[in-house]
Amino acid sequence: MADQPGMSAPVILTVTRELAAPPERVFDAWLDPADASRFLFATPGGEMLSCEIDASVGGSALIVERRASGDARHRLRFEAIERPHRLVFLFAADPAPEGEWTRVTIEIVPSASGCTLTLTHEMDPKWADYAEQTRHGWTMILGNLARTVEP
Repeated sequence: MADQPGMSAPVILTVTRELAAPPERVFDAWLDPADASRFLFATPGGEMLSCEIDASVGGSALIVERRASGDARHRLRFEAIERPHRLVFLFAADPAPEGEWTRVTIEIVPSASGCTLTLTHEMDPKWADYAEQTRHGWTMILGNLARTVEP
């Protein structure tokens, strides 16, 4: 896709994680509220208040965690659900206004030890200041995912 003149290219972050679990187990964890509440946007010291997931294309999810700074609301809208190898969702978190989304693509490929998950987060250039914080957040989330799905 060519950039329009005067438009900045999106900020694209990629985080990869090897997981010692089958692709189906890893994929399903993203869509199962019981699993997702254990790793998705869960922080040390935070308290998960709600994790609602409508796991269908066009369906949405709302994950709310109480943190010292206040309740953190994370909104998702699913664009593609291709079990067990690809999940695409629009993503917004406070302070982004309602209707302002970034896109997250999760690709899961079988490996000798289980699978390799690659997460790609595409953000508007105006969120560039959040890039390192966002990469750190996804790295932490994938670590939590590993603890959730690995035997």
